[in-house]
Amino acid sequence: MHRDMTGSAKVTAEHLRRDAYLYVRQSSLKQVANNTESTWRQYDLRGRAIALGWTDAQITVIDTDQGRSGASSADRDGFQRLVAEVGLGRAGIVLGLEVSRLARNNTDWHRLLEICALTSTLILDEDGLYDPRTFNDRLVLGMKGTMSEAELHLLGARLRGGQLSKARRGELKQALPIGYCYDGADHPVLDPDAQIRGAVERLFALFAQTGSARAVVMAFGRDGLLFPARIRSGPRKGQVVWEPLKHWRVLSVLHNPCYAGAFCYGRRRTIRTPDGRIGSELLPRDQWDTLIADHHPGYISIGQWEANLVQLVGNAQSRGQERKAGPPREGPALLQGLVLCGRCGHRMTVGYRQYRDQLWPDYRCMTEAIQNGTRICQRIPGAKLDQAVADLLLAQLTPLAVETALAVTEQIAAREQQADQLRAAHLQRAEQRADLARRRYLAVDPGNRLVADTLEADWNAALREVRAARQEYDTATSAAVPLQQATRTRLTALAADVHTLWHDPATPMRERKRIARLLITDTLDKADKLTARIRLSGGQNHTLTLDKPVGGGKSWQTHPDTVTLIDKLLGEYTHRQIAAILNQRGIRSGKGRAYNALMVRDIRDAYQLVHRYQRLRDQGLLTVEEYAQAVGTTPQTVKIWRRNGLVTGVAYNDKNGYLFPAPGPDAPHPAQGRPFADRRPPGLGAALPEGAHLPSSSVLYGRGTLVAD
Repeated sequence: MHRDMTGSAKVTAEHLRRDAYLYVRQSSLKQVANNTESTWRQYDLRGRAIALGWTDAQITVIDTDQGRSGASSADRDGFQRLVAEVGLGRAGIVLGLEVSRLARNNTDWHRLLEICALTSTLILDEDGLYDPRTFNDRLVLGMKGTMSEAELHLLGARLRGGQLSKARRGELKQALPIGYCYDGADHPVLDPDAQIRGAVERLFALFAQTGSARAVVMAFGRDGLLFPARIRSGPRKGQVVWEPLKHWRVLSVLHNPCYAGAFCYGRRRTIRTPDGRIGSELLPRDQWDTLIADHHPGYISIGQWEANLVQLVGNAQSRGQERKAGPPREGPALLQGLVLCGRCGHRMTVGYRQYRDQLWPDYRCMTEAIQNGTRICQRIPGAKLDQAVADLLLAQLTPLAVETALAVTEQIAAREQQADQLRAAHLQRAEQRADLARRRYLAVDPGNRLVADTLEADWNAALREVRAARQEYDTATSAAVPLQQATRTRLTALAADVHTLWHDPATPMRERKRIARLLITDTLDKADKLTARIRLSGGQNHTLTLDKPVGGGKSWQTHPDTVTLIDKLLGEYTHRQIAAILNQRGIRSGKGRAYNALMVRDIRDAYQLVHRYQRLRDQGLLTVEEYAQAVGTTPQTVKIWRRNGLVTGVAYNDKNGYLFPAPGPDAPHPAQGRPFADRRPPGLGAALPEGAHLPSSSVLYGRGTLVAD
């Protein structure tokens, strides 16, 4: 058994059978390069381990976290490896120059202490050897960890104070956005590179013309233009690279007040994520630390910058990446904010198209299109999907489910009542303390001012507590809306016929959306079939398979059976007659309209159906000219014969166009037209002088009578 410098027996044979782990860390690469003495002091702890009985082969040095802060265990692979080795019982001792080398975060430090205590692992620093299983050693190590974390806070507070002081004078040097650089006196100036300035100026000019960040992205992509960006870290830090313009970069430029010539500090706040990583969030304008206008030359004015922000807010209310799920609205899209794209997994937005004074929803995956100015991922007409999901909800939303929801509401109301009692008790105790303070103050001798002043201050403090407790109680009471018995009875009655409730025209669309949001989340996948996977809040999953929806003009196309029927009827009827037959049979167009001759003609042309004229010609029918030549008369005479029933014509259109069967033995001949001449009025015909004739342009034939002017 070995002893440390204090002579306490802590190192046992069991410890020596396990390895010794030396953890070496510096907070930054600058310290690694310049503060070499601290690094060598940490490596020298190997000698301490050897002096305690470990061999050189048993000592493992973990120095992979050089240049990393100890504020968190995130991204510290070396520290995580050390904790894993200790947890597996492979470490007999952990060596570190001081607690701050191992961790500057109490959570990480105490977790390591707990694991070392469970596995009987010793800890050694520059001051001594500790056994985390003993109370005194664990107390000392805990205090060292607390002091290390406090030291980190103090260092950060000092640095923060200096930054704020310089920022409020507008003298703090910070990273400038692309398009700016510092001159020799550390003043921000426009970038001397004309190409960089031109790209930034073009961005603002395009936004002024279009009013849309996505339109700016599309314009850059359409023209094949690139946008500059400055590398912020790594070996190429400070270099400018040119890359395709992204939507998020356009928003970043438009939101940055630096481009308006203003100095700004405190736009973002540093936050720590649950996994230990460091992130940032954008703060509202009223929470910024400093905003100094006219600080340096700008690409736009401060007024134009504010107008751009107003424009972006207006755009985000209806479309775009900046709009989150948002509250349910009055639009007819039932699944607004609930649909996920089955291809890329992004949330789909809603667009509407108007047809016949009615809005029809479309679900569109716009993420890639917004960011890169490309085509949208997919577009799904939403009417059919909404109807299928509504039917599923109505099937699930039964009276029994409503009764269960009311029972849960009862439990929630009971909890609210208990909370209300606690708040009332808190208010009552505050009032009692205030009354006691008042009586004490009134009972004191007015001449004893030292005691009277103290009791008066206590009474005022008690009154402030009463005021705060009463305000809290009133706020909580006004916010709680109890479910009235009349409302409960009405809900139970309506649940008996939930279909009537859903389809009631008086039910706002916003309420239907709220019901859907309480129950479902959707994932869509568009292929030959539309697959909608419905995840209910209660844990049930449902899959709906629908026919692939068609969009635009395809949804209005004529049904194939109707086209086939029109093709068949063209052999017997004209366009007007076919339209009358279709309407008589109750057949409607793709848009739900009644047919007319023009629509039948358009369908014939669109589907390249054989014209009725050609069909009759293929059957051997003759034109009026061909028939007149066959019987030796004029086309006009043939028309007269058809009107008087002497010959039979077959109509090939609705404009008195006729074709005639080939003449047979009983076909009329020119002599049969003479009886019409015998019916002329007296004084006409034979009484004409020799060589006289009637002008052809003045002759009109009507029902077998020749009339001359």
